[in-house]
Amino acid sequence: MSLTESFIREIEHESANTRKMLERIPPGQFDWKPHQKSMSLKNLASHITGLSAWPGVIVKSQYLDLAVSNSNKTEIKTTSDLIDELDRNVKQSIDALKSVQDENLKEYWSLKRGDHVIFEMPKSAVIRSMALNHSYHHRAQLGVYLRILNISVPGMYGPSADEV
Repeated sequence: MSLTESFIREIEHESANTRKMLERIPPGQFDWKPHQKSMSLKNLASHITGLSAWPGVIVKSQYLDLAVSNSNKTEIKTTSDLIDELDRNVKQSIDALKSVQDENLKEYWSLKRGDHVIFEMPKSAVIRSMALNHSYHHRAQLGVYLRILNISVPGMYGPSADEV
């Protein structure tokens, strides 16, 4: 199996798990934070859905400049909006991965803020670390948010304590 095929299968599998988590979010709790330094529930969920676009962004570009405004962000008002955003982003990422060969993932990609280069790595490493692993990290945070709010946490790799 090629690296791009492996990423596609992983994204398909993990996006289904992410969807289960996002489906549990009550819109009436969007502004809730577990701590003053924490992201709100809506911002955390929106960050997770945004990260699902990163594999496609990485494949189709040479860099991402954080100093450039992303004014075409979708406004999230409901839990359905979160799911729709996840589905759109996952489709775009999978389509982008289907359009390249493994060789293309060896090209270097940069994350920068203006002239400051934050890091530069091969696209495959950026997809793994900054897109996929980063997303799983925040999805786990979302599970903690749900637990604190006494919302049933879905199982990701088998049943959760709420499903036993």
